[in-house]
Amino acid sequence: MDTPTTHHPLAIVEYTWNAAATPWNPPCLAAIYTSDALFFGGRPGQSIGAAAIQQYFESYNGVIIEGAMQLVDQQVLEVAPGCQLAQGYVQFKFLLVDGRRTESRLRTTLLLVESSNTWKIRQHHFSTSPDAPPLGSCAIAPSHGDGTSSRGSKNL
Repeated sequence: MDTPTTHHPLAIVEYTWNAAATPWNPPCLAAIYTSDALFFGGRPGQSIGAAAIQQYFESYNGVIIEGAMQLVDQQVLEVAPGCQLAQGYVQFKFLLVDGRRTESRLRTTLLLVESSNTWKIRQHHFSTSPDAPPLGSCAIAPSHGDGTSSRGSKNL
């Protein structure tokens, strides 16, 4: 695996994650996260703290042989010195135990923090892109541009 060509925190985290996922290594993947990290991954519920995040990655033992992620279209804000917020997309590729190869694209939000001269993930939220706004069965009538709809109601 090639080393990152930049010392940008996001590139470092991506490189470290890929190294830990080839082959699939839950303790090494969890080590990329802070001890108090917040994590929304690809299973129901959330994981809080590195130990719970390791359990999340271990839930894929016997399913995933190796994985790779490419962080793309990322927008990065420096929140404070040693703290960056990144939002964009991830392209995942997995080799599964049954020999199948899968690919997926998800939305990402990552909060990266520098600690002891290394970058770690403190907050991780990956999710699918919605097909439609989350309005349930509510339909929004077209707006007239003045904030009212064809039904005369105010659009928020």
